[in-house]
Amino acid sequence: MGTLHVVELSGTNAVAVNGLSLKPGQEQFIAPPSYSLAEGLTSSEHFWSRVIVLDDQVVGYVRAHFDDAATQPEFVSCLWRINVDAQHQGQGVGEFAVRTTADEAATRGYGSLTVLWEPGDQGPGGFFERQGFVPSGFTQYGEVMGVLSLE
Repeated sequence: MGTLHVVELSGTNAVAVNGLSLKPGQEQFIAPPSYSLAEGLTSSEHFWSRVIVLDDQVVGYVRAHFDDAATQPEFVSCLWRINVDAQHQGQGVGEFAVRTTADEAATRGYGSLTVLWEPGDQGPGGFFERQGFVPSGFTQYGEVMGVLSLE
């Protein structure tokens, strides 16, 4: 596999991000990238939106939220969204996205990173747990909240 790196989300690469595909059955667990792209291009300094590139090809998207004043503790330092193109899943792209986001959170001084996911057999829970997130409860909407210690 080539070299993975992240670049800031921009109008130039947003079309490629919007074209990321999912494996059958995943659509029930994740919203399409278009749901957050416009917001990612225009929203506050609290969002950190990055495109994952393999050599010169867009293969994923990751978005985090960092805000000490967030009213819900799970959103203070949170992995908000992660999309990996179906053809590139299982090749370390998602792990790279989590590690890069965790590094950004640590650089900003956070001791943990949270993520929320829908429970289910084809859902992302197993992936997040393999990355070190520990389930720590449920949101009011029934999503699992996982916490990754950065210390």
